[in-house]
Amino acid sequence: MNEQVSFTLRGRNPDVLTCIANLSNDEVFTPPELAGRMLDMLAEAWAKDHGGANLWADKTVRFLDPFTKSGVFLREITSRLTEGLAQQMPELQERVNHILTEQVFGIGITRLTSLLARRSVYCSKYANGAHSIAKSFDSDAGNIWFERTEHTWANGKCTFCGASQAAMDRGEALETHAYAFIHTDNIKTRMTELFGEDMQFDVIVGNPPYQLGSDGGTRDVPIYQHFVEQAKKLEPRFLTMVIPSRWMAAGLGLSEFRQAMLSDRRIRALVDYPAASDVFPGVEVKAGVCYFLWDANHDDDCTVTSIRGDNVVGPTKRNLGEYDVFVRDARAMSILRKVVKYGEPSINSILARDKEFGWTSNFDGFHVTQRAGDLPLYYIRKMKRGVGYIARDVVTKSAHLIDRWKVLVPQAFNGGDSMPHQILGKPLIAPSPSVCTQSFLFFCVGSDREADSLQSYYSTRFFRFLVSLRKITQHATHSTYKWVPVQDWNRTWTDDALYKKYGITKEEQTYIESQVREMILASSADD
Repeated sequence: MNEQVSFTLRGRNPDVLTCIANLSNDEVFTPPELAGRMLDMLAEAWAKDHGGANLWADKTVRFLDPFTKSGVFLREITSRLTEGLAQQMPELQERVNHILTEQVFGIGITRLTSLLARRSVYCSKYANGAHSIAKSFDSDAGNIWFERTEHTWANGKCTFCGASQAAMDRGEALETHAYAFIHTDNIKTRMTELFGEDMQFDVIVGNPPYQLGSDGGTRDVPIYQHFVEQAKKLEPRFLTMVIPSRWMAAGLGLSEFRQAMLSDRRIRALVDYPAASDVFPGVEVKAGVCYFLWDANHDDDCTVTSIRGDNVVGPTKRNLGEYDVFVRDARAMSILRKVVKYGEPSINSILARDKEFGWTSNFDGFHVTQRAGDLPLYYIRKMKRGVGYIARDVVTKSAHLIDRWKVLVPQAFNGGDSMPHQILGKPLIAPSPSVCTQSFLFFCVGSDREADSLQSYYSTRFFRFLVSLRKITQHATHSTYKWVPVQDWNRTWTDDALYKKYGITKEEQTYIESQVREMILASSADD
C-alpha cells in the first residue's frame, strides 16, 4: 500500500472539507462534524437492531449518497469501514479496493462536485488515475457517477422537479440542475442504468439540494422532498438525510410531503436545529435544518432532539403525527394540549384571508391626499407603515368587510433567531371604514371596544406563543393562528388572566416567557 493511502485515511487537522465555501444556499456542503454525527446515529441504530454488531465491520453493507457534493459522507464511511474491516481483511490495499468497489457508491449533482467527491474519496478526480487509492476501476468515474441530465419540459415547467423552463433551460454551457436521482419514473431501473447491475442499497445517506429558482428567479421551489421520496422507493434498510426544517409547518407545495413524514412511523430519530447556523456556519436556511433516521423495520414513536446553541432539548419520544404540523419543542406540548382540550373556536374564524381586498403588498393605486368619500388604505412599504386613500367603489373584493372595525397585523415578521422572540409584528387598530393591502392580515370585530380587547389579547405572550408553534418562517398565514382560541372581547386581556384560565403552571409560564418577549404597544409605527 503506498503512502498516499495511509496519509489519506489517517485523521488530519484541519480537514480541507471544513474550509471550502458553499456554492450557494441551495447546494450546501455538509461539515464533516455533522456527517459524523449522522453516521454515529446510524451506527448506533444498526447495533441495536443487530445484537450489538458493528456496522463498520460488515463487508456486505452497501452505502449510497445519491446527491454527493464534497464527498464527505462517502469519505467518512470509507474511513470507518477501513478501520472496522481491518481484522477480516488485514491487507490494506485489498480492503480499500473492496470498500470502494463493492460498498460505497455516489451520484454527483454537478460535474464540479462529482470531481470534488472523487477527489475526496479516491484521492484523485479520476477513479482509475495513477494517484487513486482504488486499484480496480476501469472508468474515470468509478462508483461516483455523473452525466449531464436534462429536464423534461411541459407547460413551462419540469414534470419531475417543477423547475421553471424560463429559468433553467439555459443551454449546454451551464449546469441544468436536473438531478438524475429525481428525474426518472423508475428509480430502481435508474440505479441499474447507473451502476450496471441490480443494486440494493442497505443505507442511503446525504444532504440533497434544497431548492431551485423558479418563475424567472422571483421565487424558489423546494425540491428536497423529491429526494426523500425517491430514496424510500429504493427500499433501503436505513435512510438518513439532512434537510431544511420548513416542511414541519410550512413550505411551498410541501403539504403532502409534510403529512407523509408526520404519519411515517418508520422515522426513528429526528434532530432539529432551529438556527441553521449551528450546523452550517455562514449559511442562512430560513426555519433551520434537521436530520432524520428512517428505519424500514421501525414502527413506533420517534425520538426527537432539538438543539439551539448549547441548549439541547431531548431526546424525547414523540408521535410525529399528533397534529397536522410538527411542534418542534417538546416542552410546548403540555401547554398546547391544555388549550386544545377546551375545544374553543379558533381565532382564525374572525381572521381575514391573505390578500383579502385583492391588493398585493406592492399595490400603489391609491392617493396620498384624502378626497370626499375616500377610505383609508393601510400598507407597509420598505419596512415602514403608511396610510393612503382610495375611493370606495374601487374595492371590488370583500367589500362587506369595509365597515368593520379591524385589528391589523403584519403578515410577515422576522426578528432573527435570538430568543426570546417577538414572534409577530405589532398590531394596529383600523377604525371602520378601512381597507389594507396584502402586507396586513386583520381580525374583524364590531366596535372600538372589541378592537381594544382583541389587541390586548394579541399582545400577550400567551397568544404569540401559540402562534409560534405553527409559525416556522417569517410569514404568519391564516393557518398559523389555528391554535389561538377566541375569547370574549369585553375586557383587557393579560397573561396572568390567560395562565389562570388554562391552568398554565409556573414552570410552563417560565418556559413561555423564555420563548416570547414582552410586546410594548406604545409605538404603532414599527413592525
